[in-house]
Amino acid sequence: MTKEEKLKKKAEAKRAEKIHLEMVEQQILSRKSAKKAPENICISFQHINKIYPNHKQAVFDFNLDIKEKEFVVFVGPSGCGKSTTLRMLAGLEEITYGDLYIDGKYANDMIPKERDVAMVFQNYALYPNMSVYDNMAFSLQARHYDKNEIDKRVREAAKILEIEEYLDTKPANLSGGQRQRVALGRAIVRNAKVFLMDEPLSNLDAKLRVQMRSEIVKLHNTVGATTVYVTHDQTEAMTMATRIVVMNKGRVQQIGTPKEIYNSPENIFVARFIGNPAMNILDCSIEDGSIVLPNGMKIPLTKEQSTCMRDFYDRTVSDIRLKIGAASKDVEDRKYEITHPAYVKDVLAFEKEKNRREKKISTLSKKLKKLKTGQSEKEQIEALSKELQSAQTELAVFIEQEEKRIQSADYKEDLPDNIETVFANDIYLGMYKYDLEKLQKELEYYVNSASNKKYNLKFGIRPEEIYEKDAFSGKSDLSPCFTASVTVAELIGHEYFVHFNMGEKDVIAKIKTDRELLPGDKINLRFDLRYMHLFDGKSEKRIF
Repeated sequence: MTKEEKLKKKAEAKRAEKIHLEMVEQQILSRKSAKKAPENICISFQHINKIYPNHKQAVFDFNLDIKEKEFVVFVGPSGCGKSTTLRMLAGLEEITYGDLYIDGKYANDMIPKERDVAMVFQNYALYPNMSVYDNMAFSLQARHYDKNEIDKRVREAAKILEIEEYLDTKPANLSGGQRQRVALGRAIVRNAKVFLMDEPLSNLDAKLRVQMRSEIVKLHNTVGATTVYVTHDQTEAMTMATRIVVMNKGRVQQIGTPKEIYNSPENIFVARFIGNPAMNILDCSIEDGSIVLPNGMKIPLTKEQSTCMRDFYDRTVSDIRLKIGAASKDVEDRKYEITHPAYVKDVLAFEKEKNRREKKISTLSKKLKKLKTGQSEKEQIEALSKELQSAQTELAVFIEQEEKRIQSADYKEDLPDNIETVFANDIYLGMYKYDLEKLQKELEYYVNSASNKKYNLKFGIRPEEIYEKDAFSGKSDLSPCFTASVTVAELIGHEYFVHFNMGEKDVIAKIKTDRELLPGDKINLRFDLRYMHLFDGKSEKRIF
């Protein structure tokens, strides 16, 4: 690893630490403000972030309002942050920054049992030594419900899930699908306001997954509880959700109905992730007002599409210039810190005292959570709650006063003789300069692209929007006909997934035909241009 790479790695670690500390501080200040839940919303995520103690961020600025009785699916690849977000909603993970509301109540400080949510896990989590009946009744028994009420709820849930005959059976004697029904039954008997499901079907075989998908949708319609469902399977998301949240690398990529996500993907990731087979993405260019594809086919741009392109690049240039302004300020602020040691001394003293107070709050918070989960007296919990609230308020006031004092103070500049060397070796300054240089290069790229009209673009078309020449031949919005040589023909019932090459890219068409297709066969095809997409090749965002 070169010296430059080591400095960059160290700078990235410092950046992550800085973001983490700033978020913790902002959250403390945020607690001082009055909390008001949005009206007519069952669950509200407001700027939710999750950062672990090692400063690794798992969820970035997650925002979502879920209405009562909605079925919302979080979908994305492994490690995208969907389960972490669900666990924050359940109270199993702490929120680093942001506000969570459940059923009109501020939920950040609620322990899991106060949230009125029922969770269904991937691994069923059934007690092997208990019968199905006792597994379903356990949570109600722990809450000291009347025996008759427990019996009524368990039998009603068993009837809905068609597992009445298994109530006396142990989980070991049930199939995977039956165990999942028991896990669902345990959630139903709670009569919870919100159902949370974390990949509940991933341990089932393909046929059973299809069956259980429809069962869960029927259950949702019958019970009517607001449901948040996590999966990596885009088919589950498309067939079950009223709305889908597509996530990748901890960030929300797009939120919308299945139809919106499918027809208008926000970027290439969403376009490829949703749909089976995935959308075909091809390199393309613009020449004389037409999209030129790798096989030489030209697709003229409409006036509306040309306007979309111009607006996209103007907006992108404007956004980058704003970011450059912020990055330039970071550079100047850091130079001020280096050349004003008295300012740094004050800031470090402030940070030390702030950290001491934050540690006290953390200790009180853990102690309160322990009291709430145990059998402690109400007066004891209330007294500790007041002490915690008082410590949080005192900290917020301390931060506000100290920040004002430091910002208004007149610090003397002290320039060392080797100031340029100091600047060159400073990790934070190097990090901010790297950000600024990266943004300046990005600005140059987009300005040149727009002025010279030499765009790095990607053309997208779904396999089902590629037809044989004679299909729908009367339509005016079809592309010119082109001949493709079949490389692979996958028979899927009465359809073929036909693979062919355009340039160096493998393209798939979903063709309905009665004849047999074999590798090497020639086939005449057309694109349905109503469903074509154009993406920016650098940012991978959708232009139209």
